[in-house]
Amino acid sequence: MAGTEVRKWLISGRVQGVFFRESTRRQAEPLGLAGHAVNLSDGQVEVVAAGDPVALDRLEQWLREGPAAARVDSVRRVEPPDGIPERFTTA
Repeated sequence: MAGTEVRKWLISGRVQGVFFRESTRRQAEPLGLAGHAVNLSDGQVEVVAAGDPVALDRLEQWLREGPAAARVDSVRRVEPPDGIPERFTTA
């Protein structure tokens, strides 16, 4: 898809057990983004999203705050995986 970009972030802080993944999906879908939000064994959440760069910027801004019960200490953008996801999941 033309204009589609893929980004990956690692979010740390109190981000597991606070509905971070589901809240991320609820933010991403209206922005037209596909991807996933998954808990990692080290306590971080990994978010991969694909779509319009402006929408990705908006999602990244939201990731820095997260849902009300979360405490985001850092959001680190890292090299994204190959391929473009078809929808947004919370696997």
